[in-house]
Amino acid sequence: MRRFYLVLLVMISSNVLAQKGNLRMEVSKKALSIEKKVIDWRRDLHEHPELGNSEVRTAGIVAKHLESLGIEVQTGVAKTGVVGILKGGKPGPVVALRADMDGLPVTERVNLPFASKVKTTYNGQEVGVMHACGHDTHVAILMGVAEVLASIRKDIPGTVKFIFQPAEEGAPHGEEGGAELMVKEGVLENPKVAVIFGLHINSQTPVGDITYRPGGVMAAVNDLKITVTGRQAHGAYPWSSVDPVVISAQIVNNLQTIVSRNLNVTENPGVVTIGAINGGVRSNIIPEKVEMLGTIRNFTKEDEAMFIERVKTIATKTAEAGGGKAEVQIPYSNHYPVTFNDIPLTEKMLPSLQATAGKDHVRLKPPVTGAEDFSFYQEKVPGLFIFLGGMPKGGDPLKAPSHHTPDFFIDESGFTLGVNALSNLALDYMNLKK
Repeated sequence: MRRFYLVLLVMISSNVLAQKGNLRMEVSKKALSIEKKVIDWRRDLHEHPELGNSEVRTAGIVAKHLESLGIEVQTGVAKTGVVGILKGGKPGPVVALRADMDGLPVTERVNLPFASKVKTTYNGQEVGVMHACGHDTHVAILMGVAEVLASIRKDIPGTVKFIFQPAEEGAPHGEEGGAELMVKEGVLENPKVAVIFGLHINSQTPVGDITYRPGGVMAAVNDLKITVTGRQAHGAYPWSSVDPVVISAQIVNNLQTIVSRNLNVTENPGVVTIGAINGGVRSNIIPEKVEMLGTIRNFTKEDEAMFIERVKTIATKTAEAGGGKAEVQIPYSNHYPVTFNDIPLTEKMLPSLQATAGKDHVRLKPPVTGAEDFSFYQEKVPGLFIFLGGMPKGGDPLKAPSHHTPDFFIDESGFTLGVNALSNLALDYMNLKK
């Protein structure tokens, strides 16, 4: 009798593996057949980028495509978000797949026939708008995944929830948005999501490669605003002033001691960056006020609390030493938790990634001090966030233009791997639970 059950178990396991293999082949064939469509979608979105909470055109394209596939569609989620629900032909868990839709206030410099020429006003300044972080790629890939999975819905053992999210780069100041608002509005409920997967294109990782990291993969982020107030005077008589420009310069320099002298860099990385300084209107007037905007990045709650306390102390005490005052706001408008890949889930899904890309093309990556609001989903359900290569083969990662820059460039030949990876992560997870 024991021998009978062993034989039966082997037969069942072999049958499940064969079914998974056949489904994987079907996914691969379908993904390859729509490669041009995915590239065309991406190019159209790249040429027409929209800032956070304003992705009206993008959302319309997504919703129309999902509806054409017979997928249940919800629009207007978290302002401009779109959610699609694809019910498989067999019972099983609900798996969410997410793509972000917003562009950035960056003027494109890349010589492409579909380069963005969009202009807008941002924080009172006229700027270009560009998909300088690859969110156009994420949308196009997830649209492709929806088409692939819809074509085999009868074989899907569960439900797939497609989340097209606005404002990953942050909502306009004073507005809610992004993943935090989507979670608040119940995107992980009705039906209740078991796990969530997402990917990010990377301009400095070779096409054909996927990178991942269990645990903390991307940093928590707090943006900050420091307002330094002094006493205005003629530039020819600086002794009559309390100069907020000089005080601000000293604050910027002193803030760098947080990483070099307060952070245990052998345990976790951290970053303090001042990205904008604004004060004064002409060369011979010492202004009354200077405003600075910046960001801090951490991988633990303890380091985050320490950074916040040190920034406030350094700014206020440096200003006092110069005879002025400093007001510190942290967070000023945005706070994202650590993007934390669930460790058991990552271990379970690693074979899926390796089977999709090839074992030699799936690599462990170091922590990334960039931040992602995908972390808000991961606070509620287990999640895995991976990185997809977008650098042309043979390129130099040190010379490839980085994200959030005017020269950001992505090789489109890696998109099909992205479609395959997300499709297989969803299907393989469902089959594991089965």
